[in-house]
Amino acid sequence: MNQQLALDVQDLGYSYRTGRLETPVLTGVDLMVEQGEFVAIMGPSGSGKSTLLNCIAGLDTPQNGRIAVSGVAIHELDETDRTLFRREQIGFVYQDYGLIESLDARANIELPMRMSRRVMDPHWLNQLAHATGIVHYLARRPAQLSGGQQQRVAITRALMTRPKLVIADEPTGALDTRTSAAVLTLLRECVDDLGQTIVMVTHDPVAASYSDSVILLVDGHVEDRIKAPRAETIAEHLAKLEAATDP
Repeated sequence: MNQQLALDVQDLGYSYRTGRLETPVLTGVDLMVEQGEFVAIMGPSGSGKSTLLNCIAGLDTPQNGRIAVSGVAIHELDETDRTLFRREQIGFVYQDYGLIESLDARANIELPMRMSRRVMDPHWLNQLAHATGIVHYLARRPAQLSGGQQQRVAITRALMTRPKLVIADEPTGALDTRTSAAVLTLLRECVDDLGQTIVMVTHDPVAASYSDSVILLVDGHVEDRIKAPRAETIAEHLAKLEAATDP
């Protein structure tokens, strides 16, 4: 495994099993993400995007292949160690924000640190809160925040543990166009200014254009990788893939 890579996936294979029936979902996936890189994963419905994210996060265990996050082979860890690694080294940003309604923004952000019983760093929280633009909203509960503000809180929470990798699953799926642009700009700044590594699943070519490269997943394997992507180029590639996969 390359120790310089934030994420190194080799020959990954995953199948769902129902009784004796085995349905392949991922077949021979290779994916390398450098530290401080922003990568988007796209593909038609059923191409295996969510399953790939789950395997990278250690939520699903592949039947074959290797996955290393910052040099740690997470597929070789037992369930306990995988849970600890995920809690401390991987940050998550979801479409539905995942905030606890009874806690204010500050408590939501601090939650991963408290769960892992790590010492809180108020200076890091303050730096993140300024960077994500929520410094004046820390005392508010989720119901008092707009969707964009809630997602900024979720991003701050994901960064609080200084993770090796942030996984973003359709982070702008519930936001309007203007708010989406602001959140995507924030993710881009996290990469450029904080050196964060982000892997994002999205269906939106405009969202993907904020990344450094786009991985196109088709029928469980990597079909192509677009460097320095533009929304128009991504849309053209997706249209060709969908046309080729239509029965």
